[in-house]
Amino acid sequence: MLETTTVGSLPKPEYLAETEKLWPAWRPSGEKLAQAKDRAAAEWLRHQEEAGIDILTAGEQHRIHFVHGFLENIQGIDWEKKTPMGIRDNRYTVDVPTVTGPVSSPQPVHLEEAQFTRARTDRRLKFTLPGPMTICDTIANAHYTTRADMAMAFADILNNEARKLEAAGIDLIQFDEPAFNVFMEDVKEWGIDALHRAIEGLSCLTAVHICYGYGIEENLRWKDTLGSEWRQYEEIFPALNDSRLDQVSLECADSRVPLSLMGLLKDKGLMVGVVAVTRERVESPDEVAATIRAALAYVDAERLYPCTNCGMAPLPYDVALAKIRSLAAGTNLVRKTL
Repeated sequence: MLETTTVGSLPKPEYLAETEKLWPAWRPSGEKLAQAKDRAAAEWLRHQEEAGIDILTAGEQHRIHFVHGFLENIQGIDWEKKTPMGIRDNRYTVDVPTVTGPVSSPQPVHLEEAQFTRARTDRRLKFTLPGPMTICDTIANAHYTTRADMAMAFADILNNEARKLEAAGIDLIQFDEPAFNVFMEDVKEWGIDALHRAIEGLSCLTAVHICYGYGIEENLRWKDTLGSEWRQYEEIFPALNDSRLDQVSLECADSRVPLSLMGLLKDKGLMVGVVAVTRERVESPDEVAATIRAALAYVDAERLYPCTNCGMAPLPYDVALAKIRSLAAGTNLVRKTL
């Protein structure tokens, strides 16, 4: 009950990559880079175990970015043809690679990463993949007729990848879809259908993560424009409750999301963000416990999984580690009262 987890990404240590960046550059290369990735993943697994986190991730230490780290090995993408693109409906602009032909994946992208992680812990493992809609909002399209067409092509690739990850012993596969909070009509028209295509044939638990973004300046400025209540979830939660996904991960801590909106997901497990992903301060265990108790007014304890609001890749390493420790400690405070 109240099993804890993190959304996914965690900061990369200084010996592996540039720190506190969303798109960092690797520091070592060749075999030394492979060794450094493994070392960083193993260290984060140990940190989570020592803190008392129940469902672990490797913190995406093997990937440069949660989307582009998956796309690096996908055929049909021209990495030299960079296109300026407004991410999340022009929230910020990035020069992104361009899809110039049919996309395909000749071999699994993250299988070795999953096998490495599975061999190093007996605890349950969550593995994150970018969702089809968010991929399409993070890469330029110069081939497919519509964004929906491209999303379905990527959903097929993701499905093949997810099946390999499940066979490697992954217990929960989470698709990260921050774009769901921006293109709400598309979510209902084809976004959920694309996720259904991505999870086809899986027996492990499946989840979708939908948040208000990393704790970076561009996202913080956008949040300031959203008013006194953030009700984007209200438009998509009913459709998600009717979906075939098992769990939904959502932002809660230090946000203006009305907690009552969780009542729209009465048939899903909820990974509720009880730790914010901003760097200014670390929540105390008591603050974490208070957020969990507030969420319990709308979600049964059996369906509530205390979590972080979003990935913590851009945060200082020590801040993210302290937040993980508070997440586990605050959850234990609540467990003692149930």
